[in-house]
Amino acid sequence: MTIGDRASHLGNASLLRAMADNWWLLLLRGIAAILFGVLAFVWPGITLITLTFMWGAYALVDGAVSLWAAIVGKGGGLAPRWWLAVVGVAGILAGLVAFLSPGITALVLLTFIAGWAIVIGVFEIVGAVRLRKEIEGEWLLALSGVLAILFGVALIAVPGAGLLSLVWLIGAFAIVAGVSYIGLALRLKKHRDAG
Repeated sequence: MTIGDRASHLGNASLLRAMADNWWLLLLRGIAAILFGVLAFVWPGITLITLTFMWGAYALVDGAVSLWAAIVGKGGGLAPRWWLAVVGVAGILAGLVAFLSPGITALVLLTFIAGWAIVIGVFEIVGAVRLRKEIEGEWLLALSGVLAILFGVALIAVPGAGLLSLVWLIGAFAIVAGVSYIGLALRLKKHRDAG
């Protein structure tokens, strides 16, 4: 094993330890996503402004939880958690923009949500790749990342979709992503308890 391999392994072990110690934050992120998804299905006649506020609230909570995980994560230096901080700041900024500009047109909102989903998806895949040798079930984080990217691409590819379709698409994405976050959180809890 080379020095670079050992450093990479130590960095990944630090990331795993930090995530396992804070598994409950990922659980909260999953619960928030599922609740948002269910609300999107319960209120299908939602207006664009209400959708903007709901999505803004979800992005703020998701960003705050990610940023909190990056700040309070135990083990390792700042480097293993930098991507959580980026995801957190992006979510908080996205949520603030949604609240400060509720009159955004549907196309701009679609593009904004699509871009956010693609960025989040990329960072989740990066995190899963870093964890692949450290924990079983890292594929759940990768799955969430792939789903986020596909969701973003679908929004860009079909911008003329009706608002109801958008609400259902967002709701379905949030529920599936939430389930994958909860699954990963429970695996991380087992890893923490075993360690």
